[in-house]
Amino acid sequence: MHTVAVLALDQVIPFDLSAPIDAFGWARLPDGRPAYRIRVCSASEEVSAGPFALRAPYGLEALAEADTIILPGVADPTVPLPPGVAEAVCAAAANGTRIASICVGAFVFAATGLLDGLRATTHWVAARDLAEMYPAVTVDPNVLYVDNGQFLTSAGAAAAIDMCLHMIRRDHGSAVAAHAARMCVVPLEREGGQAQFIVQTQPPVPSGATLEPLLNWLEENAERELTLEDIAAHAGMSTRTLNRRFREQTGTTPLQWLHLARVRRAQYLLETTTYPVERIAAQAGFGSPTAFRERFKRVVGRSPYAYRRAFQGVDTSGSASGSASVPASAPASASASVPASGSAAAAS
Repeated sequence: MHTVAVLALDQVIPFDLSAPIDAFGWARLPDGRPAYRIRVCSASEEVSAGPFALRAPYGLEALAEADTIILPGVADPTVPLPPGVAEAVCAAAANGTRIASICVGAFVFAATGLLDGLRATTHWVAARDLAEMYPAVTVDPNVLYVDNGQFLTSAGAAAAIDMCLHMIRRDHGSAVAAHAARMCVVPLEREGGQAQFIVQTQPPVPSGATLEPLLNWLEENAERELTLEDIAAHAGMSTRTLNRRFREQTGTTPLQWLHLARVRRAQYLLETTTYPVERIAAQAGFGSPTAFRERFKRVVGRSPYAYRRAFQGVDTSGSASGSASVPASAPASASASVPASGSAAAAS
């Protein structure tokens, strides 16, 4: 029987710990037998898991006997690994054991050095911190999970189940995975990636920056057909100077900044109104519904209709239930935001 070892470190995130236990626990072979043997392991006698504590029945030695090791996230993923953890995980990897991390468990994984040179993901809030702490890892914040073959990483929360179902399907086929998905009450595959959940915040601008009034003006006039020349004229500078100052203060270009502001306004309107796509395209400042759909899907990873269906709830006729209409002048910044440099611990 395939053995799955779930490593519970101190301050383990409860959902990260329980999600793989449930997902693999529901998997049944065609004859009804369990598809996996699940063992919870720990580096210490007792582990804190936020509101409760637990005693794992197995120690680090059980990792050497596992076919798959799961690394859940911990409340502060920047804390150094306990003695012996990296060595035990690396030794298992050298023997061909499959290893997967959940959410900010990618920090635990990266700390072993096994992700160096590989693509990985984590909760989108923690992606920047992961990339900064482990520059040898290529961090992709837009996907639900990354499968490198022997090593896998998943995004936050429910993405853990997506990854576990993917591994079950790899091991035992679609029928076994579909049964596990039904028991977990989730689809076998979700539409779109993690990008649809990312709050589209603009690059931070230092307080008192010379471009601050111009950025406010762009937010207020995002629905207008603005060219680079229009923006430069309002700012009272040449297009070359405008581009240079934008790069210096925001890290992007004026038009890229404006496109993102329009996408954010469109997200707000899709979430809070029943307006048709054509009206939202116009109010968000896109030249046409086609241009709106293409730009929105490129940034968010889903079509406007699919985004509305996921984040507002619509019936098959396309009408939303219980949604409130908002004024046509709803600000582009109306949606909640998370600082781009938010700490990894916030992902828990």
